[in-house]
Amino acid sequence: MSALKDQIRADLKEAMKAKEKERTGTIRMLLAAIQTAETEGSKHEVSDDEIQKIIAREIKKRRESAEIYQTNGREELAEAELNEAAILESYQPQQLTDAELASLVDGVVDRLGATSMAQMGDVMKAATAEAAGRADGKRLSGAVRARLGN
Repeated sequence: MSALKDQIRADLKEAMKAKEKERTGTIRMLLAAIQTAETEGSKHEVSDDEIQKIIAREIKKRRESAEIYQTNGREELAEAELNEAAILESYQPQQLTDAELASLVDGVVDRLGATSMAQMGDVMKAATAEAAGRADGKRLSGAVRARLGN
């Protein structure tokens, strides 16, 4: 079993003992998403990297839902979604600052010799691999667009 999955299970037990309903529910949802990934297609134990991708996907879902709720004037539901996202973020590596992200993108662009938006896909692929979960795709895309001039 992966170290991250062990940590998540330990946190679930701790949240249950502390009677933290929201945290317990969020962690259970995360474990269910991990279990789903393990049983899809070829059954296998997921690695920490795969778990990080699952966490990032779940955070993105929560943020998108919160945005929709805010647009429709449902602030209490938006707040609940953002609270769940915050709980999930505790399992991600430390996120890059804007300056660190710009530096990473600059390095990738220089290394690839990219000069136009036509090369954005190549830059995004390399930058995503280098960022390794420390920046979400939206921030990364924005930084690449800014650097390539669009």
